[in-house]
This record gives sequence, C-alpha cells and structure tokens, in this order.
Amino acid sequence: MAGKHFEELNVGDVFQHQPGRTITETDNLLFSTMTHNPQPLHLDEEFSKKAEFGQRLVNSIYTLGLAVGLSVGDTTLGTTVGNLGFEKVVFPKPVFIGDTLYAESEVVEKRESRSRPQWGIVTFEHRAKNQRGEIVMSCRRGAMMRKKEAGIS
Repeated sequence: MAGKHFEELNVGDVFQHQPGRTITETDNLLFSTMTHNPQPLHLDEEFSKKAEFGQRLVNSIYTLGLAVGLSVGDTTLGTTVGNLGFEKVVFPKPVFIGDTLYAESEVVEKRESRSRPQWGIVTFEHRAKNQRGEIVMSCRRGAMMRKKEAGIS
C-alpha cells in the first residue's frame, strides 16, 4: 500500500504532496452544480466582476476536498478505515480559477483506539497553498487507521 499504517505515522511527520493541481473553470462549475450550490460568486462571471474580488471564487468545499485528495497517496491510500471528522477548517485567502494548489499534511496527534484495538486514530493537519505559497485552506482531520498487524496490507 502507498498509504501509511498507524505505526508508520508519528507526531511531527510532514508530507509534501505532489503533484499540485491547477483548478479549471470546469472543476469549479461541475463541483458547484453537482453539490447544488447555485452561488453566483462561483458560477456567474458578470456578477463576480462586481463583487469584492472582481472574479469568480472557487467553491471552498472543492478546495477542502482537493487538498485532502492530494494527501491520500502519501498518507491513507489503502490504510484508512474512514474519516472521523473535520475541524478547524479555515480559508484565509481566496482561490480563483487558474490557481494551482499544493498540499502538505502534518501528523498532529495519534492514539490507540479505545474501542477497536486493531485500529488507531491519527489527526492530520492539511494545508493547501497556492502557486505563491500562500495558505488558502487548513483543517484538522481525524482518521481511523489500520495497524500493520491487523492484516489487510
């Protein structure tokens, strides 16, 4: 598996995920419409020209999903049981069509599962940066992770 098992993840580990992803108009349009989000700031170029940023904003939930998706290959691919939750999700800078996002993840907490001894709980802090190195999203995600000795590797 490309992902790491519970035992292979240590507090303080930082992963720089590659490659990055340039966000296209189609990405933003499809995500917004598939999630039934009709916000004109995401979809209407003329409306957005008159708004605060003068252009369309990328749907922030897409930004969150993309950053987590970029992390999977290095952290949880085939080794996670499931997400336990997201917290402290922030979007300190806007994301625009044409921006390229890069992601990094840090292991900030780790503990044995009290109810399922074959698994452990890892808390990741995911950060997305644009092509200028500005943080555009950060969040904490709890993941239930498989242990090596529990099988399925």
